[in-house]
Amino acid sequence: MTQPLVSVVMAVRNGERFLRAAIESVLAQQWQPLEIVLVDGHSTDRTAEIAREYSAVRYIAQNDRGVAEAYNVGIAAAEGEFIAFLSHDDLWTPDKLSSQMAYLIDHPEARYVVGQVKFFLEPGYAIPPGFRPQLLEAELVAYIMETLLARRSVFARVGSFDQQLTSGEDVDWFSRAKDQKVVHGIIERVLVHKRVHDANVSLTDSATNQILLKVLRQSIARKRGAGENSHETRI
Repeated sequence: MTQPLVSVVMAVRNGERFLRAAIESVLAQQWQPLEIVLVDGHSTDRTAEIAREYSAVRYIAQNDRGVAEAYNVGIAAAEGEFIAFLSHDDLWTPDKLSSQMAYLIDHPEARYVVGQVKFFLEPGYAIPPGFRPQLLEAELVAYIMETLLARRSVFARVGSFDQQLTSGEDVDWFSRAKDQKVVHGIIERVLVHKRVHDANVSLTDSATNQILLKVLRQSIARKRGAGENSHETRI
């Protein structure tokens, strides 16, 4: 039986330092077939050159700016029935997609699945301000884009990523999915290694905090008068 195609959306801007390792971690997946849809947000480094070295990578130059728009462009261009996401500076374990695909095949009621993440500090870099050092020792279930594998249909139900948000677009999307009580699963082992370095920690500035507060208020408004039953399964 032919296995379904998984499309991996990568939103990148000036990612030459770590992009090759991220792509290689996708190509090393036990699950096949897959494609990589790389959406480049006006990079001025060698991002495009590196991406075009790989036949499995479909390169798309982003017309606008912003991660939310890049995700939406990637989803629209993806050919797979299942869609995953990876940042250019993070890494997947080789069984990331195979574990999650097995879950979704075995649980047809689940619309998406997430897993655990483990942070690691890039050698030669100090811990950035605002990052909690204890996270380097933890293995955490994370509702973030890098852990997500979703059926394409879930984006029609939950909606696309909010392009009005300059950050926190993933928090907003997962919040809307939760508020709609979308059935999903959790795999309780590390599937993503998230790199900590000098240019990827942005959740401590006041603008981002204001956006996250807005997202929270919108969620509260959606849930007002409704229950908060969780529809998740852990394995």
